[in-house]
Amino acid sequence: MNPVLTTVDAFTDRPFAGNPAAVCVLDAPAPEEWMQLVAREMNLSETAFLLPVDGGPRHGLRWFTPTVEVDLCGHATLAAAHVLWEEGRLAPDATAEFETRSGRLAARRVDGWIELDFPSKPVDRRVEDPAELEEIAAALRSPIVSAWRNPFDLLVELADEESVRDLAPDFGRVKAILGRGIIATSRSSDPAFDFVSRFFAPRVGVDEDPVCGSAHCCSGPFWASRLGRTDLRARQVSARGGVLRLRIGEERVALAGQAVTTFRGQLQGAAGI
Repeated sequence: MNPVLTTVDAFTDRPFAGNPAAVCVLDAPAPEEWMQLVAREMNLSETAFLLPVDGGPRHGLRWFTPTVEVDLCGHATLAAAHVLWEEGRLAPDATAEFETRSGRLAARRVDGWIELDFPSKPVDRRVEDPAELEEIAAALRSPIVSAWRNPFDLLVELADEESVRDLAPDFGRVKAILGRGIIATSRSSDPAFDFVSRFFAPRVGVDEDPVCGSAHCCSGPFWASRLGRTDLRARQVSARGGVLRLRIGEERVALAGQAVTTFRGQLQGAAGI
């Protein structure tokens, strides 16, 4: 079997922006080792593998960075749903349903955007230890306002958007900090957006993720609490950049973005399964 791979730029309405993900729709289960090798070959922050469940509309979905499989990924889920609709594997008005390591996820089309139904991952404790705070600031090479943790990530509040944009982290020190990655965030200086962020995850093989949907399952509830409202607009201010619309619930977060296909090709010969 020679599967087709599609590259999709997620959380953007134009090519060569947002966060690129590779999507591979499988006809039969594939070895985990092979999926990891394909992800390494694609060398994107995430490669998503889809497998229909019992021949129905639901799909199993797994996400791999170039080095590890991860439990949750927003932009590759958005890219996967985009591919299913674009290739006619789902009806235009159908909901995409996925079985994943993080439970059942869903995506639907809303006014030209794709809205993901994801679990909320709010911060659950503030970092208080002075030595830990000092190490976080040293890793980011920036003063920080506060630092917080959830089960996945470390969220670090900075003074302003300029501070977030100007970050040039020491990735060796970032990698040594416990957790999947660091969400650096602040209020937006642009009134069109509520907050901005960047996401650094060298521990899982991604120095900077251009637009991380799953990180907004943490930063969204954080800013909803700070700002006192549940409908938010977010911008990730990496070099590629991306835009998200968020609706924050008690246990779920709706993440909405757009997507553009940039490339489609087929694995050949020995590269196939």
